[in-house]
This record gives sequence, structure tokens and C-alpha cells, in this order.
Amino acid sequence: MCGIAGIIYRNGDGHEQIGRDMTRMLQAMKHRGPDSTGYALYRPDAEGYVMHVKLSESNGHDFEFAERLQRQRGQIEDRLRSVGARILTIDSSAAHSMTLTFDHDGDVKELADNIEDVRGAEVLSLGRSLEIVKDLGDAETVAADYGLNDFIGTHAIGHARMATESDVDIANAHPYWAYPFPDVAVVHNGQLTNYHQWRRRLERAGHRFQSECDSEIIAVYLAERMAQGDSLEESMRRSLSELDGVFTYICVTEDALGVAKDELGAKPLVLYESDDIVALASEEIAIRKVVDREIETYDPYEGAVMVWTT
Repeated sequence: MCGIAGIIYRNGDGHEQIGRDMTRMLQAMKHRGPDSTGYALYRPDAEGYVMHVKLSESNGHDFEFAERLQRQRGQIEDRLRSVGARILTIDSSAAHSMTLTFDHDGDVKELADNIEDVRGAEVLSLGRSLEIVKDLGDAETVAADYGLNDFIGTHAIGHARMATESDVDIANAHPYWAYPFPDVAVVHNGQLTNYHQWRRRLERAGHRFQSECDSEIIAVYLAERMAQGDSLEESMRRSLSELDGVFTYICVTEDALGVAKDELGAKPLVLYESDDIVALASEEIAIRKVVDREIETYDPYEGAVMVWTT
């Protein structure tokens, strides 16, 4: 029942109200997933890197918990500096997360691993343009808590989750970053039947996972293929023969958005495309929230792979 959505502006100026638009799309599909909402938002390239970190989840009104969050924030800043990063900005306005921008010339995986050694901390995203935000509640609630309606950027994906097989918490909310590859994220509706096989393969290759969710497998699979030289489209086409199951997924990189449907095509997706915008979602009502004119939409065929760039 989960709802997925994607939107990419193709006019090249990079200054669209992408946070507001994704909120409207996801809120329109609240009935598909009221438990948690997540965004992967792409801004024009930041100076250096931007990293979004989830802190401990607990009762925010507990004084001891507030002190623990403060210690976590301090430890994260210290660990960034210890690997040679130069912190540019810190945003700690959200209750249990923080966003940092910084310069860094070293290994990104080493840096992310170092941050996750802080007890209770989890790196949700890391890149030069990607920021993942996810929390409990519907899209309007999450957008208000994190100020997402003011987010300016080029493209985004989002997910409205109904918990069916795992807990209602931030760790199991989507989207998923392709740890440790910068600027790659995925949302997914469906199931991989060879999840455990691919998890073992990727772990043997040195990858680690933040969750038990098959969406994260898709993200890391695609990012690894691209790291080996495949394009996003080539990686997605290969996934249709190597990932088994019934699924529709949307993958985003720093300058592209792509969608893939498995050979059965059982998971819904509706698409609208024009010269200046591409919008896609599990239901047409979400697209009509951001395109203010009469439109024609269509459902991509089974086994389809489509990619657009900014």
C-alpha cells in the first residue's frame, strides 16, 4: 500500500520549490502510508558536502535525553574535525537530527563510518547535493518539523509508508541512501524475493546496511554498478534481470531521476512528462497537486526503464 513519488525539473536553473511540491504529492497519498514519510531532496551543488544525521530516538521532553542529544551533536562535530573535515554550517533545529555542510578531501566511507561510531547516530545521507529527511507522521507534519517547504532544488523522490513487516520508526522509513556512495537514493514499492542472496553478495563485497529493508539493497546495487562504470540507465536495466520480485522503484542521483518496473508490472505508477517537468507517483492525484493545468498521464509498461536528467 505504500506510496512513492518523484519529480524532476528540467529547465536548468535549479531553483524550484522542490520541498513544497514533494510535500503536496506525498500528502495526497497519505491514505497509502500514514506511518512515516520520507524525502530525498536535491539542491544545487553545495559548497563541499552536505550530511544529514539521525540522532537517538526517544522522548524529546526528557531532560536527560536532551542532554544526550547535545553530547551526540558535539561528538559528531569532533569526529568530523578528527578526519580533517572543515565544518561550514550546522543546522540543529530539528528535534533529533542535524545537518552539516563541510569540506573534505579524504575518504567519504571512512568519514561516514566514523560518524556512525557515535552511539545512536545514523548517517541518513551524504553527498554534494542530496539530503534525506524522514520521520514519523504524514508529509505535512514532517515538512513542518524540518522546514522542507522552503527547500529549493532540482529534483526529489518521496515515500509514504504503511508499516506491514517492520516497526514504525525512522530506521525503517524510506528513502534509503546507497551507503557509502554519495548522492544516490531509492524509493521502492514491492518486494525482492532474492533479497538475502543479494545482501550476502554485497556484504562480501564490503558493503554494510542500515536496515533490513530490500529498498536499501536496490540503492547499493545500483550505486555499485555505477561505480564500476555503468550509467544509471544501464544499471537499472541490469537490475531487472538480477533482482527478482514484484517491484517498482525510483532512483535518483545528483543530476538524474530514473524509474524501473519489473516484468510483471504489478505495482502501480503513473507518469506525466513535459518539456519542463517530469512527475510520477503511485496515484495520479499526487501529480495533479503540482501540475496546475489539464494533463494526460500514462502508466509505463512492464519491464520499462526510463531516465531523465536535470
